[in-house]
Amino acid sequence: MADGSAPAGGDYLDAILAGDRASVARAITLLESSRPDHREQAQQLLARLLPHTGGARRIGVTGVPGVGKSTFVDALGMNLIGAGHRVAVLAVDPSSSKTGGSILGDRTRMARLAGSEAAFVRPSPSGATLGGVAKATRESILVMEAAGYDIVLVETVGVGQSEYVVAGMVDSFLFLTLARTGDSLQGMKRGILELADVVAVNKADSGHETEASQAARELSGALRLLRGSDEDWQPPVLTCSGLRNEGLDRVWEQLERHRAQLSRDGGLAGKRRAQLVDWTRSMVSDRLLSVLQTSHGRALAAEHEAAVLAGTVTPDQAASAIVAGLVAGPG
Repeated sequence: MADGSAPAGGDYLDAILAGDRASVARAITLLESSRPDHREQAQQLLARLLPHTGGARRIGVTGVPGVGKSTFVDALGMNLIGAGHRVAVLAVDPSSSKTGGSILGDRTRMARLAGSEAAFVRPSPSGATLGGVAKATRESILVMEAAGYDIVLVETVGVGQSEYVVAGMVDSFLFLTLARTGDSLQGMKRGILELADVVAVNKADSGHETEASQAARELSGALRLLRGSDEDWQPPVLTCSGLRNEGLDRVWEQLERHRAQLSRDGGLAGKRRAQLVDWTRSMVSDRLLSVLQTSHGRALAAEHEAAVLAGTVTPDQAASAIVAGLVAGPG
C-alpha cells in the first residue's frame, strides 16, 4: 500500500507523470491537507496535471454490508492487472474517523492488489466529512490518471449519501448485492437501483448458485419496472463469486459495454462535463458554508436568527440577509 507521508513541498509534476508511487502518495496527502499553504500548492499542481488527465475508466463500486466488496475488488483488480492495466483503488468512507472504516480490512482483503506495483490502494482521509472525502477523492482521481493508472475504482465504504457522491464522479456504477438476505429486494434502497449501471449478485458459490440466479432474475425484473423500457441502457444483472474469481470477466464485460454505450455521440464527454459543473457548484456551497463558520458568519447568523425568533422577519428574509452579509464581508 502506498505511503501517505506528510507533504514535503516541491514540484511533483514530472515524478507523478513518470508514475513514481512515492510522489503520487505525497501529492494526494497534499490534496488532503487542510493547511492553506498546502491547499494552494495542491491546486497549482492539479492545474498543471489537468492536461494529462481524463484517460482512465472511472468505476464506482458499492454494495450491501457483508457483500464482499474488498474481496471482489481485489480479484477484479488482479484480473485487470493481468490483462495489462494499471489499477487505482480509492475509498470513500466518511465514517472512518469514528470506526477506522475499512482501512485495516482493505489491507488484509486487498493484500494482493495493495502489494502489486501496478496498483495503488488509498483509503479515504481519516477524520474528514463526506464533502471533504469527496473533494479529496475527485482530485485524487486526476492524480491517478496523470500517473498512468488507466482504471480507477472508487469504492464507497460508508452508507447513505456516499453512494450518490461516488456516482457523481465516475463513468459507470457497479452495485454488488447478495442472494442470502431473505427476500433479495427487502430493504434495498430504490435510489441505489436507480444509480446502478451494472448489478452483480456476489457470493454465488458454495452451493448458493441457484439462490443467486433467482435473486438475479428478481432484480432484473425490478429494474425493468423501475427504469422502464425506453432507456438506452438497461442495467444487466449477473451472478459472480469474488472469492472464487468466477463471473468477474462477465461483470467487467458489461462495464465495458456500458462505457461503449456512453461513448457514442459524445455521451461520456457530456457526462464528465456535467460532473465538473456539479463539482464546481458543490465547491461554491462548501466555501459559503465555511465562511458561515467564521466569527463574522456566526455573528451574522446569530443576529438574523434572533430576528426570526422575535417574529420580526421571516426565515426567507433572514436567509437572504445572511447571504448578502456573507458576500459583502465584515466591516
